[in-house]
Amino acid sequence: MPKPSGTYSTSDLSCKSGDIIAEALRHPVTIAQRNKPRLVLLNIEDYQQLIRQADRRTVGTIETMPDELFAELENAVDAYAGEDEVGRS
Repeated sequence: MPKPSGTYSTSDLSCKSGDIIAEALRHPVTIAQRNKPRLVLLNIEDYQQLIRQADRRTVGTIETMPDELFAELENAVDAYAGEDEVGRS
C-alpha cells in the first residue's frame, strides 16, 4: 500500500531529516511508526495558529457556578421532571 504524500516512517526521519523538515515548512508532515501515524511536524506559524484556535473552556463545578446560572439549571431540571411526571400519568 503506498504512503500518502507527506507521510514518512521513523526510519525515513533518521535518513532524510533535512528533506522532511523542508517539506514540513511547507505543510504538515506525518511520521508513522509501525505503519501507525504517531507524530505531526508542522511549521511554527501553523502551530501558533492551532494554539490560538484551541478550545479555551475551563472546567467548573456546581460550587463554582454563578448563582444565576445555577438557578436556570434548577428551573430546567424541575421543568423536565414535571414533564416526566405528567407523561407517566
